[in-house]
Amino acid sequence: MVVALNAEKKILDIQQQITFFNQTNDTLTTIVLNDWNNAFSNKNTPLAKRFSDEFYRGFHLAKEEERGSTNKLLITTSTEEPIIWERTKKNPDYIVLQLNKKLLPNEKITLMLSYASKIPSDKFTKFGYNDNGILNLKNWYLTPARYENHNFVKNSNNNLDDIANAISNFEIDFVLPNTLEITSDLNSQKTVAKEGFVNFTLIGDNRTDFNLIVEPKKSFLNYKNNAIEVITNLKDSKLNEIQKAILIDRITDFTTNLIGNYPHQKIIVSQTAYERNPFYGLNQLPSFLSPFPDEFIYEIKFLKTYLNEFLKTSLHLDPRKDSWIYDGIQVYVMMKYIDEHYPEAKMMGSISKIKLLKSFNLTKIDFNGQYSYFYMLMARRNLDQPLGSPKNTLIKFNEQIASKYRAGLSIRFLDDYLQNNSVANSIATFYKQNNSKQVSRIDFETILKGNTTKNINWFFNTIIDSRAIIDYKFTDVLKTKDSITFSVRNRTGTPIPIPVYGTKNGEIVFKQWLDIEACDSTFTIPRSNIDKIVLNLKNEVPEYNLRNNWYKLDGFFPNNRPIKFAFMKDLEDPYYNQILYVPSISYNLYDGLIPGLRLHNKTILEKPFVFDVNPSYSIKSNNLSGSASFAINHNYRNSTLYNARYSMSSSYFHYAEDATYLRLNPTIQLRIREPNFRDNRKQLFMFRQVLVNKEKSAILMDNSPENYSVFEARYINTKTEVTNHFGLSSNVQIAGNFGKLTSEIGYGKLFENNRQINMRFYAGVFLYNKTQSNFFSFALDRPTDYMFDYNYLGRSESNGIYSQQYIIAEGGFKSKIATPYANRWITSFNASYSIWNWIEVYGDVGLIKNNSTPAQFVYDSGIRLNLVTDYFELYFPVYSNNGWEIAENNYNEKVRFIVTFSPKTLLNLFNRKWF
Repeated sequence: MVVALNAEKKILDIQQQITFFNQTNDTLTTIVLNDWNNAFSNKNTPLAKRFSDEFYRGFHLAKEEERGSTNKLLITTSTEEPIIWERTKKNPDYIVLQLNKKLLPNEKITLMLSYASKIPSDKFTKFGYNDNGILNLKNWYLTPARYENHNFVKNSNNNLDDIANAISNFEIDFVLPNTLEITSDLNSQKTVAKEGFVNFTLIGDNRTDFNLIVEPKKSFLNYKNNAIEVITNLKDSKLNEIQKAILIDRITDFTTNLIGNYPHQKIIVSQTAYERNPFYGLNQLPSFLSPFPDEFIYEIKFLKTYLNEFLKTSLHLDPRKDSWIYDGIQVYVMMKYIDEHYPEAKMMGSISKIKLLKSFNLTKIDFNGQYSYFYMLMARRNLDQPLGSPKNTLIKFNEQIASKYRAGLSIRFLDDYLQNNSVANSIATFYKQNNSKQVSRIDFETILKGNTTKNINWFFNTIIDSRAIIDYKFTDVLKTKDSITFSVRNRTGTPIPIPVYGTKNGEIVFKQWLDIEACDSTFTIPRSNIDKIVLNLKNEVPEYNLRNNWYKLDGFFPNNRPIKFAFMKDLEDPYYNQILYVPSISYNLYDGLIPGLRLHNKTILEKPFVFDVNPSYSIKSNNLSGSASFAINHNYRNSTLYNARYSMSSSYFHYAEDATYLRLNPTIQLRIREPNFRDNRKQLFMFRQVLVNKEKSAILMDNSPENYSVFEARYINTKTEVTNHFGLSSNVQIAGNFGKLTSEIGYGKLFENNRQINMRFYAGVFLYNKTQSNFFSFALDRPTDYMFDYNYLGRSESNGIYSQQYIIAEGGFKSKIATPYANRWITSFNASYSIWNWIEVYGDVGLIKNNSTPAQFVYDSGIRLNLVTDYFELYFPVYSNNGWEIAENNYNEKVRFIVTFSPKTLLNLFNRKWF
């Protein structure tokens, strides 16, 4: 390539020659070129849809000049014959070339390309240009795609660093203004081109990719040792250059000894690469909170980024299809490194030494122990995915964290099972034989199987290619003075070997691996003063449930778990029944401030049985109050019905100044998901019985019932992303005096011009209605909430600021119309449209029908300040059935607001992109 940079327009003018050598046994009629820079060209590319799925608005809202693209593309043969090429709207990030004649095996063809590559802003992916004049270039040129199994690999850019390029030799002449410098892991030579410009010649062989950074002032430093030349700008202001050099030497030597010699002279370890794939854990905390020394933080950051670059740039797997091999080797080596250099390190770092926190299981976990918990976080949610799944099909949390960690745990598990360094030797052999040629998973499998006499098909069939969970337990334990006889039961039927330990006062005195075929047999081992037998003591096997893995040989109740109290939050401890306690505080108008103490068993990992009891005291009403819930969760691993939840909840508070309510709510929830785990569609069937016991209020003077029970069946179907939202909800309510049928449809769209529209349609009808008040009637603007579902600050208020709280429910009106209820049927349509940023106009129309009166047409309109949708909004009515509301004297009493104080609800805004 000959490349000229237009620094002002962020455009690379490229003249390129590709000599394509058909090293396959197939006759080719087409060639596929990857054009991933063009994935940034519009809002409808697979990359744009990926951003939308993960709730990233930045790309959709970006200016046109911030996007990237490939333009003015001309392709000919070396004899100037035009080549016909196609780039589809569906897949604009690769190009299919129609060859003028067939390309036979071992033949070559030379292609001449001319095009302009517009570099995107780095705010989307951290690659591209930034406001400081730096260009961090990635996937900016056209290059042949990987060819495998008689086809070119056609992968779209999904921001996953997994471009499938063919192995190539590069020679690049890069011309740029003499005010700029280039840093690259290719071999480079700088010469003066002409006045005001410089020329860099970049050369590299046997590569699928390389790094190239253009800067006004070079930020990278070079560290050269016997193994490799490291070029890095990884940030750490508290370490001097000597300290960094020592750490870098230690990491490069360790990697070389364990994996092999890097085949290239240079490697780049950049801050950008780290930020794209950070080490998730406590070392990400601000320095004043960090429980780890500065040297350790720099070391772990460098280690992770170095291993990622080391493997991705030299081991030529399909990075989308076989990403588990990259991830598994990387995390396996990181764990070996910690074992060797920091064997005493804890997950919580120096926090583990604080005496007040010694009782927390969180402080006892080894540094390498955290990998298992990150995987279990997804497994307990029933959201884990097979390690062998293509990278673009993984949920973001799996792709970034859980699957990576489980891959490393799985490699380490196999290493521990096979022993004799079989896995370490296999990795070294695999790397040595394949770091200069295209390689696949089969090659890795073959080497692993060749280095052991044991049958390890289960490792690939079950650990890699399935999401089967593992759970073993002891049965039939018999003990004598001299021996222990026991059986092990495989609760899930997943064929995996498991280690059994014998311990004495916490010290290991016995260990043996139980092979698959032996797991359902009976074993006898010497007593040897053993006081406890434990399965999978060191969590070598990524097991789903550790609470049934031990058997205490002393005592009347061998597996009795004592109760342990912990403050706030903790990790699950298999040897205790944990009760967590945390102060709570809430508020409503009638109870005032409501301090309390939550007692629950919700550790960081999901559990099959959960309780949450929150006794509290209402300061204003001067009486006890509170809530409680008990739930049983059952996950279905291989079904679209993936979770069933059976729960009972209750609450006791004031609903008026002088009256309390008690609500009981037994519920069954059935959750449905799509076969594609990344699909944001969520479906729910809910069945519940709400039982309410209310005290009679002398203040309200209404004739609402004091005791009632309502059965409800509800179906919810939603799909939400940045650019589109669709939601459907239908429910039926049956009670002694009434029956209701309702349906609600919601739709939202973010348009190409960055305008947004939200629409909602609601319809409800009474099947029968024998009630004597409007307490159960449909409401236009403020439901009575007879089910006590809504978080009203003052639920019985009809005037004042508390009555202005708005809940998006039933009619959805913002203005208070003269006829606010309907006891026969209701239909309403609510809509809003953005006019500038978070300022929107809204309008509502509807028909309501009451007994003995004709249907009434109602409407309102106004301005909506949509600051945080569903969490903080303001509504300013303008015109309605009441006339020009904005001109009335008491206008401030007509403004409506939405406000949400629940930390859990607000947290969902931020974690939805991960799950």
